[in-house]
Amino acid sequence: MDQTLENSVGFIMTRTTLRYKNELGRRLKPYGVTPEQWVTLHRLREQDGLTQKELADQIFKDQPTITRILDKLEQKQLIRRSASPEDRRVFRVHLTDQGRHLQEQLMAVSQQVREEAGQGITERELTALKATLNKIWSNLA
Repeated sequence: MDQTLENSVGFIMTRTTLRYKNELGRRLKPYGVTPEQWVTLHRLREQDGLTQKELADQIFKDQPTITRILDKLEQKQLIRRSASPEDRRVFRVHLTDQGRHLQEQLMAVSQQVREEAGQGITERELTALKATLNKIWSNLA
């Protein structure tokens, strides 16, 4: 079995992830949003009102990182945090109208990157790739 770095699954995944993230970041830059901020906005579009901890867990960020991301998004008036009625120590995160509007624009940018990245890849191949990556994820849990 070829054990060169270039043939390592981990190396290939990391290399691909970095290229994809860098391209997405380049295209999001005119909107003043980073890929990490975009993922946060996207998750809130799907599930508005998550607690800060739920959001961090769902997008795989630690508490200091999610706090920094949310601070930036709040400064840009794209999100707002409010104390949870159940526990005032817990904050729920909501998209603002401005954040929702920007997220709709960003969806088109993301879709374009996804389509370009997927050129020449059939739907069947993409489904198999997702299944394989999810299996790797599960195997390492």
